[in-house]
Amino acid sequence: MKADVVVLGAGIVGVCAALHLQARGRDVILLDKRDAAGDETSFGNAGLIERSSIFPYSFPRDLGLLLKYALNSTVEANYHLSALPTVLPWLVRYAAQSGEKARLKTALAALPLIERCVVEHQALMRDAGVSELAKPTGWIKVFRTEKSMLKAQKDADMTKPYGIHYDVLDGAALALREPQLESGLLGGIHFTDPVFITDPGALVKAYAALFVARGGRFMPGDALSLGQTAKGWRVTAEQGYLEAREAVVALGPWAGDVFRKLGYAIPLGIKRGYHMHYQRQGNAVLNHSILDVDGGFLIAPMTKGIRLTTGAEFARRDAPKTPVQLAKAEPLARKLFPLAERLDMQPWMGARPCLPDMLPVIGPAPQHKGLWFDFGHQHHGLTLGAVSGRLLAEMMAGEAPFTDPAPYRADRF
Repeated sequence: MKADVVVLGAGIVGVCAALHLQARGRDVILLDKRDAAGDETSFGNAGLIERSSIFPYSFPRDLGLLLKYALNSTVEANYHLSALPTVLPWLVRYAAQSGEKARLKTALAALPLIERCVVEHQALMRDAGVSELAKPTGWIKVFRTEKSMLKAQKDADMTKPYGIHYDVLDGAALALREPQLESGLLGGIHFTDPVFITDPGALVKAYAALFVARGGRFMPGDALSLGQTAKGWRVTAEQGYLEAREAVVALGPWAGDVFRKLGYAIPLGIKRGYHMHYQRQGNAVLNHSILDVDGGFLIAPMTKGIRLTTGAEFARRDAPKTPVQLAKAEPLARKLFPLAERLDMQPWMGARPCLPDMLPVIGPAPQHKGLWFDFGHQHHGLTLGAVSGRLLAEMMAGEAPFTDPAPYRADRF
């Protein structure tokens, strides 16, 4: 089998890249280890196209908080002691990239992608016929302590020069927007620019269906079999060998399994996360995604039920599940909002692919002709999938890219 391009990975990033390449006349094959799109990392997330998230998640500087993390006593973070030899070197690089100058540099680099994240998705959703999955509700951070609220207000104020819109809510105003949250919350910040997706997995599948309807080919296969040939690239699909002039590595947390074999030492780290869905009690209604800043968890009104998502777990990517954060968060979430029974047989777990500067890699592989990278979107794979797919396709097609791709180059480390 032959194609112009094979895209490895059918999560939100890979599917969007395939669609944008297809729109530029490329014959594209989308290859994934599963026989359906969007069943891995893209399936489980907060469902936010995060138009307000310019400044990255940064390594904390608060010594008291670091001590709590070291003791594994918080809800928002957990680590496996056995994984420290692997995780610690990456954390050191992450900490070094979390200073104020580095954060500002990352913010300025991320801004062109963040600015277009919603409009690029809206165009694809219209074409796929699933615009109803998107709700222009934004999301709300809620606070229990004055310290956390003042810090969040300061962080929010830093985004004002970049056109980010938000409302600061006292307890009474918060209660008007979310009447069934627990009483006594100090207040909240409502970020109004982001769009909420009620079923992220369904969105990815709709995009993949659009790709196939337009003549694209979706195949199960083994991305790790990727190898260079005289004419391009070869990979083993379930139906046989596949050859293409160009290949795109869009494998998220599995990208390292491919690029390391090819000689690249890109510092890709993993943050694992969990979710569980719950029924609502009675006629309780949740209008927005709610991040409980002091509690360290997020709840979101998904199609399947109220989704409770956790923070970061630092562990080996393929280590067995340890949903201790979910166990800690559930009693707090039940207090925050009237949750009823669990709807999932077991917690879902996924892995977020993160680079130390919290920017993705988008662009050519510097040592191999016809090989392209599109991975490392950290907590914002859904947010950046459509816009990074456009940027990659513009580069591959020889068009003038809508923004300078230099900040996302693979050799920046």
